[in-house]
Amino acid sequence: MQSATPIINQDLVLIGGGHSQAIALKLFAMNPIPGVRLTLISDTTHTPYSGMLPGHIAGFYSFDQTHIDLRRLANLAGAQLYLDSAIGLDIPNHKVICANHPPVAFDYLSIDIGSTPQTISVPGAQQYAIPAKPVPQLLAAWQQLLTQINNNPSQPLNISIVGGGAGGVELALNMQPRLQQILPKELLTLHLFHRGETLLPGHNSWVSNRLHTILVKRGINLHLGENVQQVLADKIICTSGLTVNTDRTFWVTQASAPAWLKNSGLATDNQGFVLVDDTLQSLSHPHIFATGDVATMANHPRPKAGVFAVRQGKPLWEN
Repeated sequence: MQSATPIINQDLVLIGGGHSQAIALKLFAMNPIPGVRLTLISDTTHTPYSGMLPGHIAGFYSFDQTHIDLRRLANLAGAQLYLDSAIGLDIPNHKVICANHPPVAFDYLSIDIGSTPQTISVPGAQQYAIPAKPVPQLLAAWQQLLTQINNNPSQPLNISIVGGGAGGVELALNMQPRLQQILPKELLTLHLFHRGETLLPGHNSWVSNRLHTILVKRGINLHLGENVQQVLADKIICTSGLTVNTDRTFWVTQASAPAWLKNSGLATDNQGFVLVDDTLQSLSHPHIFATGDVATMANHPRPKAGVFAVRQGKPLWEN
């Protein structure tokens, strides 16, 4: 005798395999809800844990140690996995528009797709700079660089990092020792550009001064109060006239959101991030949730950092 086909009453669609939704998927696997069909739309099969990313760059952790296998997690939760990118929402008809897949219908929707650094306003940045996010793109460029150095370890290397916040400082401190493992110290030059006069804005002065001292002691060239005006394939030009030769430019500046979120009709803040209330529901469309970098809590704004996305995982699942 065949078992009855489960009755599907509601479709819950998750866009993105970020920290919050990875946690929510695990909790759904542990506490399945009858009648709910789960669908995960992600442009990658492995999502990185941002807290371990600097350690991966430094060579302390492997790829498998720092990434969550979304295919296995989706299978565990009984979710359909579509390897695709969401490029829009048809909210009146409750559908997600994908790049390479027919529209996906939903009753409830949750968005956790992270953010990308702002590069559009700086000529050449989009063409020549390597953004810190999305992380798979960063790691692919990093591995390519390591391979290039291993193949030619006698070639001098100039690395530039644009952005003196926590992300840029972490990247500089972890890239340098990894590169020095395969490249003679005298052949490596590392630059850190920051438009502010002090590093790590938003942190207290002790932290800023301490990191400033460590970077200088390590021989990293700090360019504070410098606004990058143009990025070329082989150099960075600042508004002050400062020009620095570079072989690779990594871009770790203020976060931005994809334009399709605002264009879909969702309420967003001035930067295009989805505005949500205390329950992580959209202020304009309560059947749509958003978490992590891509969301802004209207009553409790938070920095765009992975630690807050992790904290939102269980409340997202409960709500």
